Amino acid sequence: MTPIVSIIMGSTSDLPIMEKAMKFLDEQQIPFEVNALSAHRTPTAVEEYAREAAGRGVKVIIAGAGMAAALPGVIAASTTLPVIGVPIKGSVLDGVDALYSILQMPPGIPVATVAINGALNAAILAMQIISLSDSEIATRFADYKDSLCKKIEKANKDLKEVKYKYKTN
Repeated sequence: MTPIVSIIMGSTSDLPIMEKAMKFLDEQQIPFEVNALSAHRTPTAVEEYAREAAGRGVKVIIAGAGMAAALPGVIAASTTLPVIGVPIKGSVLDGVDALYSILQMPPGIPVATVAINGALNAAILAMQIISLSDSEIATRFADYKDSLCKKIEKANKDLKEVKYKYKTN
Protein backbone atom coordinates (compact mmCIF):
# COMPACT_ATOMS: atom_id res chain seq x y z
CA MET A 1 0.00 0.00 0.00
CA THR A 2 1.14 3.52 -0.71
CA PRO A 3 2.04 5.34 2.51
CA ILE A 4 -0.23 8.31 3.24
CA VAL A 5 1.56 9.32 6.43
CA SER A 6 5.28 9.84 6.64
CA ILE A 7 7.02 9.62 10.00
CA ILE A 8 10.42 11.23 10.02
CA MET A 9 12.78 11.46 12.94
CA GLY A 10 16.04 13.31 13.25
CA SER A 11 17.80 10.26 14.64
CA THR A 12 17.02 6.62 15.33
CA SER A 13 17.40 7.47 19.03
CA ASP A 14 13.93 9.05 18.63
CA LEU A 15 12.43 5.69 17.62
CA PRO A 16 11.09 4.68 21.08
CA ILE A 17 8.94 7.83 21.10
CA MET A 18 7.93 7.73 17.44
CA GLU A 19 6.94 4.06 17.69
CA LYS A 20 3.80 5.21 19.52
CA ALA A 21 2.68 6.92 16.30
CA MET A 22 3.63 3.88 14.26
CA LYS A 23 1.63 1.56 16.52
CA PHE A 24 -1.48 3.74 16.36
CA LEU A 25 -1.35 4.11 12.57
CA ASP A 26 -0.83 0.37 12.21
CA GLU A 27 -3.82 -0.37 14.47
CA GLN A 28 -5.94 2.04 12.42
CA GLN A 29 -4.78 0.45 9.14
CA ILE A 30 -3.28 3.69 7.87
CA PRO A 31 -0.29 3.02 5.63
CA PHE A 32 2.84 4.88 6.69
CA GLU A 33 6.55 5.02 6.10
CA VAL A 34 9.40 5.75 8.50
CA ASN A 35 12.68 7.51 7.85
CA ALA A 36 15.55 8.98 9.83
CA LEU A 37 16.73 12.23 8.25
CA SER A 38 18.60 15.04 9.93
CA ALA A 39 17.98 18.69 9.15
CA HIS A 40 21.55 19.41 10.24
CA ARG A 41 23.44 16.37 8.94
CA THR A 42 21.48 15.66 5.73
CA PRO A 43 19.75 18.96 4.86
CA THR A 44 19.67 18.33 1.11
CA ALA A 45 18.07 14.92 1.60
CA VAL A 46 15.45 16.39 3.96
CA GLU A 47 14.47 19.11 1.50
CA GLU A 48 14.33 16.67 -1.42
CA TYR A 49 12.29 14.20 0.61
CA ALA A 50 9.80 16.90 1.64
CA ARG A 51 9.46 18.25 -1.91
CA GLU A 52 8.71 14.77 -3.30
CA ALA A 53 6.41 13.47 -0.54
CA ALA A 54 3.10 14.70 -1.98
CA GLY A 55 3.95 13.25 -5.38
CA ARG A 56 4.42 9.85 -3.74
CA GLY A 57 0.93 9.98 -2.18
CA VAL A 58 1.83 11.19 1.32
CA LYS A 59 -0.96 13.31 2.86
CA VAL A 60 0.57 14.26 6.24
CA ILE A 61 4.10 14.32 7.61
CA ILE A 62 4.91 13.71 11.27
CA ALA A 63 8.39 14.95 12.17
CA GLY A 64 9.99 14.22 15.51
CA ALA A 65 13.12 16.00 16.65
CA GLY A 66 14.91 16.92 19.83
CA MET A 67 17.13 19.76 21.01
CA ALA A 68 17.38 22.38 18.22
CA ALA A 69 14.53 20.55 16.44
CA ALA A 70 14.92 22.12 13.02
CA LEU A 71 13.55 19.08 11.18
CA PRO A 72 9.80 19.88 11.26
CA GLY A 73 10.40 23.46 10.14
CA VAL A 74 12.75 22.53 7.31
CA ILE A 75 10.20 19.99 6.10
CA ALA A 76 7.34 22.52 6.35
CA ALA A 77 9.39 25.04 4.37
CA SER A 78 9.86 22.47 1.59
CA THR A 79 6.33 21.06 1.16
CA THR A 80 2.70 22.11 0.97
CA LEU A 81 1.64 19.11 3.06
CA PRO A 82 0.57 19.53 6.68
CA VAL A 83 3.48 18.88 9.04
CA ILE A 84 3.01 17.82 12.64
CA GLY A 85 6.01 18.38 14.87
CA VAL A 86 6.81 16.14 17.82
CA PRO A 87 9.30 17.72 20.20
CA ILE A 88 11.47 14.95 21.67
CA LYS A 89 12.84 15.11 25.18
CA GLY A 90 16.54 14.62 24.71
CA SER A 91 18.63 17.26 26.39
CA VAL A 92 19.24 18.96 29.69
CA LEU A 93 16.22 21.16 28.94
CA ASP A 94 13.87 18.14 28.98
CA GLY A 95 12.47 18.82 25.52
CA VAL A 96 11.44 22.42 26.17
CA ASP A 97 14.15 23.54 23.74
CA ALA A 98 12.66 21.31 21.02
CA LEU A 99 9.14 22.47 21.87
CA TYR A 100 10.08 26.14 21.47
CA SER A 101 12.00 25.44 18.27
CA ILE A 102 9.01 23.75 16.68
CA LEU A 103 6.41 26.22 17.98
CA GLN A 104 8.22 29.37 16.91
CA MET A 105 7.92 29.04 13.15
CA PRO A 106 7.81 32.20 11.03
CA PRO A 107 4.57 33.28 9.33
CA GLY A 108 3.84 31.17 6.27
CA ILE A 109 5.63 28.06 7.54
CA PRO A 110 3.24 26.57 10.12
CA VAL A 111 3.98 23.35 11.96
CA ALA A 112 1.20 21.82 14.04
CA THR A 113 2.90 20.97 17.32
CA VAL A 114 1.97 18.37 19.92
CA ALA A 115 3.28 17.89 23.44
CA ILE A 116 6.82 16.86 24.25
CA ASN A 117 7.10 13.15 23.32
CA GLY A 118 3.50 13.37 22.01
CA ALA A 119 3.90 11.06 19.02
CA LEU A 120 0.60 9.30 19.72
CA ASN A 121 -1.33 12.57 19.50
CA ALA A 122 0.56 13.39 16.30
CA ALA A 123 -0.71 10.15 14.75
CA ILE A 124 -4.25 10.85 15.97
CA LEU A 125 -4.10 14.35 14.47
CA ALA A 126 -2.77 12.93 11.20
CA MET A 127 -5.72 10.53 11.08
CA GLN A 128 -8.11 13.38 11.79
CA ILE A 129 -6.62 15.48 8.96
CA ILE A 130 -6.81 12.58 6.50
CA SER A 131 -10.39 11.83 7.54
CA LEU A 132 -11.45 15.15 5.98
CA SER A 133 -10.96 13.66 2.52
CA ASP A 134 -11.26 9.91 3.11
CA SER A 135 -14.66 8.64 4.27
CA GLU A 136 -13.36 5.20 5.25
CA ILE A 137 -10.72 6.71 7.53
CA ALA A 138 -13.32 9.21 8.80
CA THR A 139 -15.51 6.30 9.89
CA ARG A 140 -12.58 4.62 11.66
CA PHE A 141 -11.70 7.93 13.30
CA ALA A 142 -15.27 8.35 14.57
CA ASP A 143 -15.15 4.77 15.91
CA TYR A 144 -11.86 5.54 17.65
CA LYS A 145 -13.31 8.65 19.30
CA ASP A 146 -16.38 6.65 20.35
CA SER A 147 -14.12 4.01 21.91
CA LEU A 148 -12.50 6.72 24.04
CA CYS A 149 -15.91 7.72 25.33
CA LYS A 150 -16.86 4.12 26.10
CA LYS A 151 -13.56 3.55 27.89
CA ILE A 152 -14.23 6.48 30.25
CA GLU A 153 -17.85 5.46 30.79
CA LYS A 154 -16.68 1.96 31.76
CA ALA A 155 -14.00 3.36 34.06
CA ASN A 156 -16.59 5.56 35.76
CA LYS A 157 -18.93 2.58 36.23
CA ASP A 158 -16.06 0.50 37.64
CA LEU A 159 -15.17 3.35 39.98
CA LYS A 160 -18.72 3.44 41.36
CA GLU A 161 -18.53 -0.29 42.05
CA VAL A 162 -15.31 0.25 44.00
CA LYS A 163 -16.92 3.11 45.93
CA TYR A 164 -19.71 0.84 47.21
CA LYS A 165 -17.14 -1.34 48.95
CA TYR A 166 -16.71 1.49 51.43
CA LYS A 167 -19.28 2.47 54.00
CA THR A 168 -19.29 6.22 53.23
CA ASN A 169 -20.72 7.65 50.07
